[in-house]
Amino acid sequence: MARGFRLQWEEAQGCHVLLYPEGMVKLNRSAGEILARCTGTASVAEIVAELEAAFGATGLQGDVERFLDMARQQRWVELA
Repeated sequence: MARGFRLQWEEAQGCHVLLYPEGMVKLNRSAGEILARCTGTASVAEIVAELEAAFGATGLQGDVERFLDMARQQRWVELA
């Protein structure tokens, strides 16, 4: 996560939210699952593998990369 942003589960809304000083972004389930795995040490390949295992899916690499690119453009995450 980029400096100034914090991911948190919001029970009242039933979803993950991304908090920052100016406000909040309500995330859909996919976005929350991806960002929850952005630990600062996990590679994109590790995040994809974990998601595919957790949801019994394959071929998520492109979707995860597109989301992370958008998240980087929004300055929610910093990719090494």
